[in-house]
Amino acid sequence: MNWIPLDNLEQLLDIANVQGYSVIFKHSTRCSVSMMAKKRFEHDWDSIPEGTPVYFLDLISFREISNKIAEQFKVHHESPQMLLIKNGECIYETSHGEISAEELAEQMA
Repeated sequence: MNWIPLDNLEQLLDIANVQGYSVIFKHSTRCSVSMMAKKRFEHDWDSIPEGTPVYFLDLISFREISNKIAEQFKVHHESPQMLLIKNGECIYETSHGEISAEELAEQMA
């Protein structure tokens, strides 16, 4: 599985219009907790159903997109943070040490 860089606001419209699941992983390149969450997520992401789009947001570089995510999907900004989007709505979100690819896959089952 590969990350899809989330680097423009138009992609949020695409995510909102997709039928089925999409994942957004918000990452701070300046935060050690975020680095650990990302490594743990990548280690276990084979548990995520194949073909699921997994978007990676560098929120330091793209803070405007991060703010729009909070507004559009009605979530409080966290870093790191993982959102599961289904049919345009955030149905699950978690942050910090609670981020887990295995838990994400369970939410999709």
